[in-house]
Amino acid sequence: MYTKKMKKRLIFENIFKQKDSNKVSVIIGARQVGKTTILKSLHKKLKGLFLDLDIFSNFEKVSTYENFINTLKIAGYKEKQKNFFYVFLDEFQRYSDITRIIKNVYDHHKNIKIFATGSSSLGIKNRLQESLSGRKIITNVYPLNFEEFLIFKDQKKLLFKIKNLMTISSENYLFLIPKLDYFLNEFLIFGGYPEVVLEKDQQKKISILASIFDLYVKKDLVDYLKIEKISQAKILIEKLAINHGGITNYSELAMISNLDIKTIKNYLYILEETFLISILKPFFRNKNKEISKAPKIYFIDNGVRNYFFNNFNNLSIRNDNGVLFESFYIGEILKRGEKSNHLKYYRSKQKLEVDLILDRISEILPIELKFRKSIIKNKDINSLNKFISQYNIKKAYLVSLQKVGLKNKFINMIDCFNKYF
Repeated sequence: MYTKKMKKRLIFENIFKQKDSNKVSVIIGARQVGKTTILKSLHKKLKGLFLDLDIFSNFEKVSTYENFINTLKIAGYKEKQKNFFYVFLDEFQRYSDITRIIKNVYDHHKNIKIFATGSSSLGIKNRLQESLSGRKIITNVYPLNFEEFLIFKDQKKLLFKIKNLMTISSENYLFLIPKLDYFLNEFLIFGGYPEVVLEKDQQKKISILASIFDLYVKKDLVDYLKIEKISQAKILIEKLAINHGGITNYSELAMISNLDIKTIKNYLYILEETFLISILKPFFRNKNKEISKAPKIYFIDNGVRNYFFNNFNNLSIRNDNGVLFESFYIGEILKRGEKSNHLKYYRSKQKLEVDLILDRISEILPIELKFRKSIIKNKDINSLNKFISQYNIKKAYLVSLQKVGLKNKFINMIDCFNKYF
């Protein structure tokens, strides 16, 4: 495990601030993204009781309301104490009754603060909505974003330079900071799972990804989610990796995986709720069309995609750089708090395409993503300009490895850290 060398996640402070609210703090995310480390860090700072519910004997300690309170009393909890007694429950999603028990504790003991982690939001969300409505704070934890990646790589000086790039006028960032190119390439290939990031050997990185997703298949897909046709599910995931960022063809997926289309859609929902993929619906003014039209599917982490695609080659000899860059930026947006249902793509009948549309209640924000390192001209953003004109858009982004400034409407990749976020 990587915990001995663990760096603090940027999201930690947001979660730590929840210590002053008696609402149940629920931390959800994929396996091995650092949820347990966050929980242990909270426990170290706040004290209280930590229980790993993957161990059944620990679950027995909180398996009923009476057991829960008695366990806390043995650990030092006093019913009339003025300060919070903190409880940390790791992997609480294994047991369906636990949310009801947590609700009873919350309702009867305002001086008990519970932090709980779970690997899948699928069953958790429904149970939380039923049992903990108005009683919880949910935080999603993803693999590292690029800023955290550089921190884990001990590249704070490089990060400082990147954040100051917007003060200069040069068009070529990579010429100014060659290290940026080097680390971005690694991030696009191996992704942001903390243990993978901290490992220096390439073959060991691949082995770590293999172990993570062997456990994902065995634990999340089989044990928790009750997927019976596991071999077909793995074929489906591999096909999604091949078609990464492409428009989904349900009939083709059904034929290749030997699953019916209804099951395909159900499995895609499961993969999204277990933080493996992000599903982008097409943008339409008529929202009913968004439901009926085929989505695009991206893996949230490029390392995961490349694992299932079985390709960890250097970017210099690959032909999928563009789609890796697209998923990188989509991942950055999700990791910084954008709601997944805000992410859309645009494709007209004339086949004009815009890579990403942030469809918020208050605004529509189109984003064009260009990995290419050559100069970007107006003809390269023809679709984006037409979308801007058609929908009377006031602001748009061109995210590129180049510093571009077309009518001051567009920004570049570096604003992942600055203006946009």
